[in-house]
Amino acid sequence: MDVVAAYQELSPPLRDLLALGLQLLLIAAATIVALRLSRIGVAAIISALLDREVVEGTAQELSAIEVSKRKATLHGLATTLLRVVILAIAFLMAMQAFSLDIGPAIAGLGIIGFAVSLGSQHLVRDYLAGSFILIENQYAKGDVVRIADVSGTVEDFSLRRTTLRDLDGTVHSVPNGLIGVASNLTRVWARINLDITVAYGTDLEAASELVNGIGREMAADPAWRRRVLEAPRVDRVSSLAGQGVTLKILGSVRAADRWAATGELRKRIANAFAAASIEIRGS
Repeated sequence: MDVVAAYQELSPPLRDLLALGLQLLLIAAATIVALRLSRIGVAAIISALLDREVVEGTAQELSAIEVSKRKATLHGLATTLLRVVILAIAFLMAMQAFSLDIGPAIAGLGIIGFAVSLGSQHLVRDYLAGSFILIENQYAKGDVVRIADVSGTVEDFSLRRTTLRDLDGTVHSVPNGLIGVASNLTRVWARINLDITVAYGTDLEAASELVNGIGREMAADPAWRRRVLEAPRVDRVSSLAGQGVTLKILGSVRAADRWAATGELRKRIANAFAAASIEIRGS
């Protein structure tokens, strides 16, 4: 009662000032709580997202450093956006507390936002595209990808651009906004897809069995058994051409070993066919 009586004895300007102070204090407290909850919520959502990818097998085998870097980037992006929104709302609430008309402020912010987005639309597009690439884990540093008509190994990735180095050693810097389709050639597993053309008159059953035996030997080889997921084998006769009969050979390997495994298979088939006097024709 003493507090109420003391408050009522204050002059109207002092009461208004005290009420304004309490309003601003509540706005500040609510802002601080919202900022902290946003950080906690973002961290939980990002962790759940990445954990789900691991459980479902959609995440690439990244190092702990790369996973930590990805989490930090996503967390920083999301918390920054939420911080801007929360602080903007707090600013408008503070203006209302001072009995100021927030209509012009909202209109001004809209005009400024429109002008900024118009002047930097390509930059905004790049950052948005980079955010989705990161969130969806489309590719990561060290992957071999094909993007924007360029193929190569991802040497660096940021929210604005992706840096690739091709087989010739040329470095390509691709703005993320230009990436319409991203083809990842090193995601979990890859298929050996090899065509071998032999001369007409070749015993196809014998040639196929020879290739299948080479595939089984390669899958059992200590140097390759951890990398070969499905032994290469002759799947079918894929075509009859002027050069000869083409055998389609399929198998699956760890994604990073697709080129080395295909090269090793070619070498083994060439040696085995030469020893068996089976003629390989050019395609």
